[in-house]
Amino acid sequence: MRIIIQRVKEASVEIHQSMVGQIKHGYVILVGIHDSDTKAIVERMAKKVSSLRIFDDDDGKMNESILDKQGSVLSISQFTLFADARKGNRPSFTEAGKPEYSKELYLYFNESLRALGIPVEEGEFGAEMQVRLQNDGPVTLYIDSQEMPWGK
Repeated sequence: MRIIIQRVKEASVEIHQSMVGQIKHGYVILVGIHDSDTKAIVERMAKKVSSLRIFDDDDGKMNESILDKQGSVLSISQFTLFADARKGNRPSFTEAGKPEYSKELYLYFNESLRALGIPVEEGEFGAEMQVRLQNDGPVTLYIDSQEMPWGK
C-alpha cells in the first residue's frame, strides 16, 4: 500500500462537474493498493495516518495529529502510485492491485480511518476525478507499507 498525504487548508473532488466530496482542514490522501496488501496492513496504515504529528502546535512546531486538530480526510484512489517508469516513456501499472481487490481495501482504509474518529470524504473508485486542494505548508508525505518495519 502506498499513500501520499498532503496537509491541506481545504480540498474537494468532483466527478462530471458534480461535487462528491469536500473537506476543510486536514489531509488529502492518495491511496494505491497492491495485491499483496491485507486488511492488517490497511489498519496499520490508517493508525499511522491518525497518529502522524504534522500539524503545528501553539509554538509553531509540527507536534499535533489530525485527531488533535479535529481535521478531516479526503481520500482518493490512485492506482498510478504503482507506476513503473524505469523503461521507455509510457509507465507500466502492472504492480497496481487488481481493481476489485483494490476497491475493497481502499474502502476498508476509509472505514478504518472513520473508526479511529476521523471524518472521511472520498472520491469514486476508478472514476475520472478532478481534485482541488489548497496545500498547507506545503506538507507532503509518502508512505509505502513495504518500507515500514511491519510491512514485509
